[in-house]
Amino acid sequence: MIPVLNAVGIVTSDMARSLEFYRQLGLDVPDTPEQGHVNIDIAGGMRLMIDSEAEVRKFRPDWNRKTGNQFGLAFQCETPSQVDEVYARMTAAGFKGEKEPWDAFWGQRYAQLRDPDGVPVDLYASI
Repeated sequence: MIPVLNAVGIVTSDMARSLEFYRQLGLDVPDTPEQGHVNIDIAGGMRLMIDSEAEVRKFRPDWNRKTGNQFGLAFQCETPSQVDEVYARMTAAGFKGEKEPWDAFWGQRYAQLRDPDGVPVDLYASI
């Protein structure tokens, strides 16, 4: 049997801010910023797992944040205009915009954000 990817994990330095970021993107995020581990169910059987740095150190005491991330997340929007709307809403809420929406050469409306810990988060829709 082949393993099935069904979760993506992020270690956050600020649980409340990270939960707000993903809530603003439209995910059904629990209001549990005091928790060290939060599961967020995503359509299609996926889930986003967010752990506090303290939570990770419970099972990896030597863990330290390093500059740079080795993964990113991408959220599909229904229309190109929704890419623009979500990007505008997120940056208006004080979150970092990495690259404003543009029509990418591969046929998608695309934009790039960064979550509170610098994780790349892309928005896209077919043109």
